[in-house]
Amino acid sequence: MTAAAVPVARRGFVTLAVMLATTMQALDTTIANVALPHMQGALGVSQDQTGWVLTSYIVAAAICMPLTGFLAARLGRKRLFVGAVIGFTLTSMLCGAAQGIEQMVLFRLLQGVFGACLVPLSQAVLLDTWPRERHASAMALWGVGVMVGPILGPTLGGWLTEFYDWRWVFYINLPFGLLAWFGLAAFVRETPVDRTRRFDLLGFALLSLGLGALQMMLDRGESLDWFASPEVVCEGLLAGLALYLFVAHICTCEQPFIEPGLFRDRNFSVGLLFIFMIGMILLATMALLPPFMQNLMGYPVLDVGQLLAPRGVGTMLAMMAVGRLAGRVDVRRLIFLGLALTSLSLWEMTGFTAEVSGWDIVRSGFVQGLGLGLIFVPLSTLTFATLAPRYRTEGTALFSLMRNIGSSIGIAVVIGYLAQRTQANHDAFADYLTPFSLALRQAGEAGVYDLGTAQGLAALNGEVTRQALTLAYLQDFRLMMFITLATVPLLLLLRAPPPGASSPAGVVQE
Repeated sequence: MTAAAVPVARRGFVTLAVMLATTMQALDTTIANVALPHMQGALGVSQDQTGWVLTSYIVAAAICMPLTGFLAARLGRKRLFVGAVIGFTLTSMLCGAAQGIEQMVLFRLLQGVFGACLVPLSQAVLLDTWPRERHASAMALWGVGVMVGPILGPTLGGWLTEFYDWRWVFYINLPFGLLAWFGLAAFVRETPVDRTRRFDLLGFALLSLGLGALQMMLDRGESLDWFASPEVVCEGLLAGLALYLFVAHICTCEQPFIEPGLFRDRNFSVGLLFIFMIGMILLATMALLPPFMQNLMGYPVLDVGQLLAPRGVGTMLAMMAVGRLAGRVDVRRLIFLGLALTSLSLWEMTGFTAEVSGWDIVRSGFVQGLGLGLIFVPLSTLTFATLAPRYRTEGTALFSLMRNIGSSIGIAVVIGYLAQRTQANHDAFADYLTPFSLALRQAGEAGVYDLGTAQGLAALNGEVTRQALTLAYLQDFRLMMFITLATVPLLLLLRAPPPGASSPAGVVQE
């Protein structure tokens, strides 16, 4: 069946089932973060040990995501999709029932294995189900789950943890999983199976080693002082060597794990670089704002979630608007507008203080959500506009992988930069605290600080640290603004598909 021949009602049911699977996986990237302190107490483990709950999932998903194309070709896309949804749901239940940290890490590892292919498969299914002239609308619906899930994850996770139990951040996947399984089994049709395709074990081993070492380096770097640690240095060298050997291997192997023909499509190659850079800012803001609001402004976790929720609302509204505008305007203009709005919101955030109002946080977050929504859907559409249909499953897996790697690197960069700038700002502020400082003398005379006691000096140092940390957050926001602006020239390399061109979609789930 061609995409145009798929009945409209079937398209709707397929889209709903795919959305459920996408949202379930996307929520799990951030929903467990706020439950870690409660998990730590319930399981009786240290903070470093609970960090493996997140690390195991991220590493497993990164390693297994590139397998999507090969497994879909050998097993059939529908069988793989249904099996992944069932496995993800079951492992979510096991995570909720875990009685020790060893069980939790094991089940999260398995959850990452099953969840790795959900997002790329959902994108590939939608691209083949809808004709090309409706791809922007389909990507808008798909993007709601991919983009809004991680944004609303902390809010939902905080609410479930506060009013129920931390285990419910995993049990919440059960209704999503059951409905997604039913919809996929009933309405998605199977793709042809290619039994002749050989598995490139060496290529997969090199890519897995490189991605695993990279994710470990990014996750462990902050706590181990980055390249001052031999472990982080070894992981960085291992990642660089393995990824270099992987690139050399796929360029010389007869049947490589990832076909080099993918990268001959200019839009696809530029789109991978573009989504990598957008990924760097996608979750970095969400990694910075919650601790900023809780540690510096004293907001409880529920209030933090409520103030950050408008960012997701802005993203959702923008994606709905893009679905209607895509056929009428050049989508590259929408991407430019999205970059401008995202940069504007980050510029506004560089003016935050520890006393910033909730309205300022809501407004800037909403504008940033609008910007990201205007970027993501047109970029997804352009990236796959000229890619041959046989490359779609592999292409969507690489697209999701580059976004995730960008997010991991972005979070590591902003957290590391935050620590470095906090220390530098503290040293700079301390230079002004001399016996000749008029402001310090006046504060001492007014009784604000008793500089003759250890408690008074500690209070003064605490305030200096607080101001240094506040400025470091603003410098991080400025860094993300520069990264956003640096992506603008990539728009010149993206080609818009010719209007009215026939859809390249050949085979839909048969």
